[in-house]
Amino acid sequence: MVWVGLTGGIASGKSTVSRNFKAAGAFVVDADQIAHDLLKKEGRAYQPILQAFGAKILDAAGGIDRKKLGDIVFYDPEKRSILNQIVHPLIFEAAEQERRRITVDHPRAVILFDAPLLIETKAHEKMDILLLVYVDRTIQIERLCRRDGLSKSEAEDRLAIQMPLSQKVRFAHEVIDNSRPAEVVREEVVGIYERLCIAATSWRL
Repeated sequence: MVWVGLTGGIASGKSTVSRNFKAAGAFVVDADQIAHDLLKKEGRAYQPILQAFGAKILDAAGGIDRKKLGDIVFYDPEKRSILNQIVHPLIFEAAEQERRRITVDHPRAVILFDAPLLIETKAHEKMDILLLVYVDRTIQIERLCRRDGLSKSEAEDRLAIQMPLSQKVRFAHEVIDNSRPAEVVREEVVGIYERLCIAATSWRL
């Protein structure tokens, strides 16, 4: 088994690269999906978040409105830190449980942990290999404006609260340039996956 961190930044195309790895045969543990499940009424983060932020974050059905919560923490670093302290340990615990479950049935698996904040949380230190999906800042802004209908200044605000991809590069074992045509990136992913399969036959459990 080889435990591979896959990270990037907003509008870098990390999710597309993740899907390419899955299509190639990798198992993918998705931090965003885990977080989504944790915030459901029956999720382990629901009550702690409700206690920390109050009923103003709920929708009409009593569920956590992710947009309301997001708007609160986006403009308040202290509240963002509180949310991260609640959610991140639960995400990493769930990811580790999933990794172990997959490894039982597939001891030579290539398992990707797809997570945007691997480096910021230092969780990358627990990965066997770290892959970074990279595009330059100009492309991130262009994609954000086009995808989310943001102004340039709004897109820049989104990027300002994240570690720049230019700084993340120094942590990565391998960088995937996602500014290139989709087919070129897909072919590179297949090549990386094939090399990871070789590593998985002898890597630590």
